[in-house]
This record gives sequence, structure tokens and C-alpha cells, in this order.
Amino acid sequence: MSTSSTPFRWAILGPGGIARRFASQLPSSQDGVLVAVGSSSPERASAFAEEFPLAEPALLGTYEEVLASDEVDGVYVSTVHTGHARLAAAALEAGKHVLCEKPLTPNSGTTMALNDLAARSGKVLLEAYMYRFHPQTVKVLELVADGAIGDVTHVDASFAFDTGGRSGRLFDTATAGGGILDVGCYPLSFARFVAGAAQGRAFVDPTALQGSGTVGETGVDEWATAEVALPGDITASLRTGVRLSDPQSATITGSRGVIRLSDPWGLSEKQAIELDVVGEEPQRIEIPAASAYALEADALARAARGGGVVPEVTPENTFGQARALDLWREEIGLRFPFEADDADIPTLTGRPLAASSVQSGPAMAYGSLPGIDKKVSRLVMGCDNQMNLAHASAMFDAFYEIGGTTFDTAYIYGGGYVEKLFGKWVQNRGVREDVVVITKGAHTPHCDPESITRQLEESLERQGTDYADLYMMHRDNPEIPVGEFVDVMDEHLRAGRIRAYGGSNWTPARVDEANEYARANGRTGFTILSNHFGLAEALDVPWAGCVHATDADSKAWLEERGIALLPWSSQARGFFTGRAHPEDRSDAELVRCYYSDENFERLARAEALGAERGVPATAIALAFVLHQKFPTFPLFGPRSIAEMRSSTLGLGVELSESDLAWLDLRAEQRA
Repeated sequence: MSTSSTPFRWAILGPGGIARRFASQLPSSQDGVLVAVGSSSPERASAFAEEFPLAEPALLGTYEEVLASDEVDGVYVSTVHTGHARLAAAALEAGKHVLCEKPLTPNSGTTMALNDLAARSGKVLLEAYMYRFHPQTVKVLELVADGAIGDVTHVDASFAFDTGGRSGRLFDTATAGGGILDVGCYPLSFARFVAGAAQGRAFVDPTALQGSGTVGETGVDEWATAEVALPGDITASLRTGVRLSDPQSATITGSRGVIRLSDPWGLSEKQAIELDVVGEEPQRIEIPAASAYALEADALARAARGGGVVPEVTPENTFGQARALDLWREEIGLRFPFEADDADIPTLTGRPLAASSVQSGPAMAYGSLPGIDKKVSRLVMGCDNQMNLAHASAMFDAFYEIGGTTFDTAYIYGGGYVEKLFGKWVQNRGVREDVVVITKGAHTPHCDPESITRQLEESLERQGTDYADLYMMHRDNPEIPVGEFVDVMDEHLRAGRIRAYGGSNWTPARVDEANEYARANGRTGFTILSNHFGLAEALDVPWAGCVHATDADSKAWLEERGIALLPWSSQARGFFTGRAHPEDRSDAELVRCYYSDENFERLARAEALGAERGVPATAIALAFVLHQKFPTFPLFGPRSIAEMRSSTLGLGVELSESDLAWLDLRAEQRA
């Protein structure tokens, strides 16, 4: 029964079968009360309220009506899988805390976007793995953490059943049916929890996953297995299915013994943990009955009132779980039609793409480039770390919503796959005239005028557009007269296939030669350069044919010419993220390119100044690039929205001339 003088007022969105379990156990929570039911069917909502009488205000209505009520603190989302994201997003925007049934969303891209919205809203978003809060699971993880069976080596877990037919939501691709997302998520999450506990952590993510299974006639996975490698030399064997029955069980094997669970997920009235340790009498640890749904409701209420996250299932945990489920489905070749690379994937909220109403972090800054009649965002997102259209859509949406307009693509990124993803996103959002698209070609060994034409045409076809705002030759080929490159670029510019051009990894001398040729022959010359530049001075370059501009002579040349620089690797391959330590030489590339006494001094100064300003050293390193006397538009390649937001912190850092000199070791004192 509720014991608090201030009840936590719950609404259920989606009054189905699992919602009945939640409603039946909610009275056992410390202070949760059910006050509202939202449904697309008034009849279903009324029937549910008759079965589970509501406390005041006893609101029955549409999803929108329930979310508009000021008398609802949190919502329990229990619709079909494909309904979770839109409802959870609407609830967060309405100022509600959200407990959402698993899987949070069907894929990691949408999960990442929803996690990001929750973080910006300041509300709690919890994926409803109710079994994690049950005393049996808590005890198992304690036994593992305490070394009761020695070093954990293997987890075997299964959740599979036979529905006896092929109808309903579990066999519908439109509702993300199948076993992996519906129940395979339980054994997978269990293995991650156990392997985490074995290493003193809340969870760990797989280092590798191999899967196999059967995709049935309706297009969903009917049976699937996975062999998973986890940190700490722990492995896991997982099974799931909806057309094959397998005992719902979990076994944890260690160097000294075994833990067995015969009821790890359903958690009926009585549980028992079987603990067998070598040389000892087998133990049967009885677990008293408990209401797991009520316990997870209490966990969310505590986090909501404390202004934090639920430690048992953090947003990072949820994202890692979604990534692992993606991998499992990819292993058996299962991607649902609504997330295919040619699908019209909507925004998280379903609204047209626009600047977000829930902003966080500093505002985007803008500049201009000759030949481009659009706002050019000072940060340029690299289109090379996107895994699929769902992930790309979430990343590109988030960048656009913080004011990002400029995207960097290349003929070779992902073998052309990423250009197609970007083009489909542009088409889906209808933003071609609002974004600045950088396209790169002339990649070694195809660095010649003929290859440029072929690659440009193919890039435009992949992207579904007829022009590139800015074209960059990604490498130079000194064996070819520079005029031949200028001629072919000028030809494409006059034909309207590009608006401006430049070079990536071209030396200042070669750029000067190109522009002299252009002036002498009535051609349009280089307007931009994209070389390696940042606070750390490059001792070497990561890839053959790369050119850096971190030396004093190159900086002087850039200032004198006033040419715009689009620097890559301004964060020095993670040198400023905390990865670099003089004694840690595990990353040979990082050591070869950046390890020097001078760079470690620059790092120390960036950390010191960051501590003063309340930002990480990476933000100082980015601000250093943005504050140069020549125009800069740093390229960055975040792999997640969280990485993207962290990278933008440098936009809010102001550096004086003395700060810049001090960071770059050109002055020993700051004013």
C-alpha cells in the first residue's frame, strides 16, 4: 500500500496485457497510485478502469488528453514496440517521467534519440526490465560480485515459447515482432548485468556477438541463438523464440561453482536460487515473494524526486542493450521494413524537422564561404560513422536541431553506403536547400581529373541531388600538373554541379600554384583547404598522403591568405579526451602522431583552463581552433548524440589572444 503523504501519480498509456500486471502490482508500491488511463480506444480505457479503479482525478482519455493533465507525474508506456518512442517522446515533452516497456524502441538509433530528449527534458526515462529490481536478481548479482562462484566464465540463459500459431503482434513486422526484441532482450540484459557485476560495474557491453536463427514466413525471427563475448573473458549463450519452446532458465558458471535459476523472468510467487560450490553442500536460497512491477515503479519515483537516473538501468545501459539487440538481428539478417535504408523514417516526435524546442548547450555559430549562398555552421558533421538509416537519421536530426547546417561526405566513406544514407535523410526531411553538403573525391589511387568526374557524378547519384555545395579533392597527385585539376573543377563549377571547391591534404605551396594558374587562365580557384589542424602539433599524420597545418609556417600562410580551413582531427584522435598519458603507449598511432613533451604541456594547459571554465579539455581544444585569425570550420565525427553534444561545448568558450598564445606555448603568462 502507498505510505507516502505525497503519492506518485501514474497514468497507463496502452491498457493491454502487460499493463494489467503493472496495475495489479502498483498498489504494493511505496507511494504509486494509478490516476489515469490513455488509449486510442475509449472502450478499452473504460474497461481497464473498471478492472483497476482509478484514484482522483480518475482521468480516461486519449494519449494527448492524459499527457496534458497536470495531475499526472509519470506514465507507463505499454503499447506495441513501435508505439513506444512517439508516446515516450510526447510524455517527456509534456513534463512527465516515463517508464517504458522493453524494448525502449526497436533500434539503437531511435533509442539514442529518445535518451537524448530525456536528458534535455530533465525527466527520468526508464526501460522497464522489471526483473532487474526483483530480490532474486538483486541477490544473484550480489553473489556474483562477492565471488560466491569464483571468477565468472559463462552465462547460459533462455526465454522462448511456442505461440502455436503465426498471428498477432509477435508475427507482424510493422509492430517489430519476433522473439529477439520481445523476450530475447531478457537473457541478453541478464548476461550484461552478470558480467558487469563480476567486474564491479552495473553492466557491460558485448565485445562480439555471433547469432543464428530462423526468420519465418511473416518476416520475424521465430527462433534465434547468440554466442556473446563480454569483457573479463566472460561468454554467454542465449536463446529466444516465439515458435519453439525452451525452458525459461539462467545458469551462471564460475571457476568455483554454479548459480542456477529456474524462474528468472516470470518471477512467480516463490523463487529459489540454487548455489553449488565445489567441495560444499548445495544451497537453495529461498527468495520471498515480491512485486517486481511495483519495485521498478518505486525506482523511477525515487529518481524523479532525487533528480537523477535509476542506477540499475541507466540511459547508457539502455543504449548498449539496444546496440546489442541490433547486432543480434543483423546477424540473422533481420531489419524491419520501417527501418530499412530506403524507408521514410520520421523524426522522433513525428513533427517536421526544425530547431528543437528543448535546447541544451551553447548556440551554433555560423560563417560564410565564397561561392556558397547559405549559412555555414562553424561545426561540420562528418558523415562516416553512421551504421544504418535509423542511426543516421537520429544523428543528423540532432545536429540539424542544434543549428548544424553543414555535412561532410566522401565517395569512399563506407564504400558509398553513407552517402546513400545521407541522401535518403535529406530526401526524407526535405532540407536540401537548407544544408551545405561537402562532397569529397580524388581518393588515392584514383587521384586524377577523370576519376574526379566519375566519382562526383556517382556521389551526386547516391545522394539523390544534382549538385554539391562544396567539392574537395581528398588527396593531391603531384605527378599531375595542377592546372589539370583546376580545369576539371572549374568545368564542374560552371556546369552547376558544384558551387565552390578546394583540396583536402594539399600543401600550401601546391594551393598557391593552383590559384596562380586559375588567375592566369580565367579559372575559379581554391576557396578552402581541409588539412589536419588543432591545438596539438602533429609529429606525423595518421594516413599516407595526409598533410597537417599545425606547424608555424602553415599557420602563418593561412593567416596571410585568409583562406578558410576545414580542419580534420582537431581533437588529435582523442589526445584531449583523457586517453593520452605519457606512460600509456597502447595506442601506437596516438603515440606516433602526438606524443611529445610540448603536446603534453598543451594538454595540461587545456585541462587547467577547462577546469577554470567548467568544460572538458576537448572543449578548449575546439575553441582554440574556432578562435584562429583565419576562418575555420572544424570537421567532427561523433558516433552518438551524446558525443555530438559534448563536442559542441567548445562553441561556448571565449578565448583571448593571450589564452591562445599560452595554450600554444607561445607565451608563458596569460593576461
